Amino acid sequence: MARRSSQPSAIRRQRTASAQPSGKFLKAIGAILWKDLRAEFRSWELISAMLVFSLLIILIFNFALELDVKTRQSVTAGVLWSTFAFAGTLGLNRSMAIEKDRGCLDGLLLAPVDRSAIYFGKFFSNLAFMLIVEIIVLPVYSLLYNTNLFQPGLMLVILLGSVGYTAVGTLLAAMSVQTRTRDILLPILLFPVAFAVLLAAVKASGGFLDGAEFSEVAFPIDLLITYDVIFIAVSFMVFDNIVEE
Repeated sequence: MARRSSQPSAIRRQRTASAQPSGKFLKAIGAILWKDLRAEFRSWELISAMLVFSLLIILIFNFALELDVKTRQSVTAGVLWSTFAFAGTLGLNRSMAIEKDRGCLDGLLLAPVDRSAIYFGKFFSNLAFMLIVEIIVLPVYSLLYNTNLFQPGLMLVILLGSVGYTAVGTLLAAMSVQTRTRDILLPILLFPVAFAVLLAAVKASGGFLDGAEFSEVAFPIDLLITYDVIFIAVSFMVFDNIVEE
C-alpha cells in the first residue's frame, strides 16, 4: 500500500518541478510586458511619436497623390506598409534606446531569468505599440483616401506582417542599441532582412483590396506565416548570444 501511495506523489512532484520553469518563464515575459505598457501609458512617449510620424506620412501621400479613386486604391497597400514600416522602425529603435539610456537593459540582463524571456517581453510590448498605432491609422487612412480597409483578410495580413516585422526588428534593435550609430544602423540592418515580409504583406494586402479570392493570395500569406515562425525561432535561439556581445 505504501508503494502505491508513493507513486502518484512522485509523479506529482515531477510534474510540479517540470512546470515551474515554464511558469517562471511566462511570469518573466508578463512582467516585462506589463512594465513596458505601464511606462508607456504614463508618458505616451513612444506611441505618440509613432502616431505623429504615421499621420504625417499619410498626409504627405494624400496631398502628393492627386489621383482618381481607382489609382488611389492601387497604391493603398504600398502606402500603408511604408507607413507601418517606418513608424515601426522608429518605435523599435526608441523602445530599446529608452531601456539602454535608463539603465533598465542592464538590470534585465542581470535578472535571474532566461534571456529569451526578455526578448519575448520586448517583442510583445513592441507588437502592442505597433498594433495600437495601426488601429488609429486605419480609420484615418480610410477617411482621407475613401477606401474601406476594414476587411477580415486585410486585418489578418496586417497582424501577420506586424508580427514578422516586430520579431526580427526586436532582435536587431537589441543588437544595434549597443552602438553609437543605433539610429542609423537599425534601418540599415532591418530593411534588407524584413524585405520578404514587407513584399508578401504588400502583395497580400493589394490582393484583398482588389477583391481577390483567398486562394489567389494564399502564397503570400503562407510566406508571412513561414517568415513569422522562422524568425521567432531564430530570435529565441540567438538572443542570448547577441545581448552578451
